[in-house]
Amino acid sequence: MTVGRRADARTSAPAEAAARRLLDLLAADAPAEELAAQPARSRVGGAAAADVAWMEETTEVALSVRRVLDQYRRREAELVALFDTAGDLAGLRDLDAVLRAIVRRARTLLGADVAYLTLNDPLAHDTFMRVTDGSVSAAFQQLRLGMGEGLGGLVAQTARPYASTNYHTDQRYRHTGAIDDGVAEEGLRGILGVPLRVGEEVIGVLFAADRTPREFTPDAIALLGSLADHAAVAIDSARLLEETRSALTRLEAANATARAHGEALHRASDAHDRLTKLVLRGAGIDDVAAEIAALLRGGVAVHDTDGSELARAGTGPVMPSAESLAASRTDGRAVHADDIWTCAVLAGTESLGSIVLTGRTDLSEADRRLFERAALVTAMLLLMRRSVAETEDRVRGELLDDLLADPSASARWDGGSLTLRARRLGIDLARPHAIAVLDCEPPLRPRLSAETARRARGLGGLAGTRHGHVVLLAPSDQPGTLARGLACDLTRALGAPVTVGAAGPGPGPEHLAGLHTEALRCLNALHALDRTGEGADIAELGFIGVLLGDRADVGSYVERVLGPVLAYDAERGTELLRTLRAYYDHGASLSRAKDALHVHVNTVVQRLDRVAQLLGPDWNTPARALETHLALRLHQLTRGVGEA
Repeated sequence: MTVGRRADARTSAPAEAAARRLLDLLAADAPAEELAAQPARSRVGGAAAADVAWMEETTEVALSVRRVLDQYRRREAELVALFDTAGDLAGLRDLDAVLRAIVRRARTLLGADVAYLTLNDPLAHDTFMRVTDGSVSAAFQQLRLGMGEGLGGLVAQTARPYASTNYHTDQRYRHTGAIDDGVAEEGLRGILGVPLRVGEEVIGVLFAADRTPREFTPDAIALLGSLADHAAVAIDSARLLEETRSALTRLEAANATARAHGEALHRASDAHDRLTKLVLRGAGIDDVAAEIAALLRGGVAVHDTDGSELARAGTGPVMPSAESLAASRTDGRAVHADDIWTCAVLAGTESLGSIVLTGRTDLSEADRRLFERAALVTAMLLLMRRSVAETEDRVRGELLDDLLADPSASARWDGGSLTLRARRLGIDLARPHAIAVLDCEPPLRPRLSAETARRARGLGGLAGTRHGHVVLLAPSDQPGTLARGLACDLTRALGAPVTVGAAGPGPGPEHLAGLHTEALRCLNALHALDRTGEGADIAELGFIGVLLGDRADVGSYVERVLGPVLAYDAERGTELLRTLRAYYDHGASLSRAKDALHVHVNTVVQRLDRVAQLLGPDWNTPARALETHLALRLHQLTRGVGEA
């Protein structure tokens, strides 16, 4: 107004020149100091008092205009910075990058020494240091502020901005040791904090701080608040974007899992259909094993309950470990150990065998279930085979029962018909056959019957039960060997002693009943001799066999007992047999034997030492002496008494 009133009056030329110079300085954006110096220059230049006064008033107006222009420029710069910040934040997708950009821009816009940002922790009910810019203290960078503690805790609790010119001496805030130590170590004095809000929710606090006392102006508070508002939206957007990404990732993973599960189900269903069709078409266990090996891209072996191999495809001989098989039986799942997958083949709780897979250490869950499904199909096939085998066993058992019937006791016994029935089952009765009678503890007899029937099928013979004992008819001309093998194998399979008496070979079906009777007597003799768990035929029972047998083969008995001595005498022309007979005939007396032989006693001793080398060191024990003496008598009877 004053300038206006003075402008209506007539001014001097120097005053007008000074005014123009002042306007030029203002237009040139000269510093305020330069503007303020103009009245002094007029006074020094000898201007009139009125002109100097008018110049001072004009200078004050110019300075006011300068301040308004500075404020507009600052606001413009702040708005540009806010827009730039918003643009920067909008282009960021990573939450950490968003937070770093916010803090860095806050420090720049406010010209602060340090800027930092804390985020609220809803679970811990505090706010923790998330990002810093310009900080040098590790303790400060790890601070956590409880709600209401310190300046930041108060901002986070009340959702209002707070500023402190010198925090260390400011008693408006609740000071704690940890916060004060961290602030002191960082060297902060003036601190400004504004809330980060999304709607009504406070998600954190944005700070600007100086290491010297600082009075934060309302413009600075408003500027940091505007930046905090932008930052809160950017943080929330970044968080929502991260959640969306996580949700999409989980959805993609779920879709992938669903697709994989669907593919696995389809593959498992297809595999089950293929295996089932194989079984229904009458395929054998070899075909099923080959199909399983192709489906699982590995080697497969199927074993019976006793560990015998039933089928194998794509692998060498392999046996499941007892531990793996037991674990699979207990859990009903395939078990991996030593690079081999083992699965028990079960029908309910009954074990039918096992199936092993080799060459697949990295079996997926889907393939593992496919392997277990293959075990189920294998169980179905084995059950079908067992049903067929049981039917065949009944037919074979009926034939065996008819073969063992006494021909003289039945007018309907027809050897030709029996031979024809046997031929239909693949059994040629014209071949030499042996009969074995088997016995074990009564509770185990059903298992013994099943195991014997299985072995009969393998031997090409017949098996059944007769008069409470299991009976086996098998092609063999060595009944003793057959009996010992059966006793050993079945004892191991049952885990309990199995005793086997055998007889044979028989010349035809009409003699099988007699062989059965002889084998039964042999079995009873084994029990009586305390040889339970062993297998033998009549000939291997020594003189007892000679006494019990219907077809006493004296020559074979003599040969078995005295054969080495007879061969030695025949080859070398010695008289070991004559010396042995004289020794026993004279009560095992060396002196009387040497008188009967008309030789020196040392000669008798030397000959008997040779006998011991031929017959064994136990030749003169009571049991062996009885056998040897009896054999000498039988040899003498068969060769004539004149040999003495």
